[in-house]
Amino acid sequence: MVDKLAHLSRLSFKKEEKQEIKQDLQKIIQFVEKLNELDTTGVEPLLHMSEEINVLRDDEVRDSISRETALKNAPLHDEQYFKVPKVIKPPQ
Repeated sequence: MVDKLAHLSRLSFKKEEKQEIKQDLQKIIQFVEKLNELDTTGVEPLLHMSEEINVLRDDEVRDSISRETALKNAPLHDEQYFKVPKVIKPPQ
């Protein structure tokens, strides 16, 4: 089963790691089996961890600094944008 899961997830493991993963999977299965012993008759599914409802603020336009002010302290810039060093390498 570990080999099949490793293949599906495109992972490779050493022999020692496979043994640890096998033990972890057995613990997970034992835990699920233990949960299956519970009588959940009449228990509603839990959709959220609390009864709280997100209260979101309304979007509102606020004052912000001008483009010129933002660019004033930039080491490199043109009339509209900050200039930064290239961080993405082209494919080889």
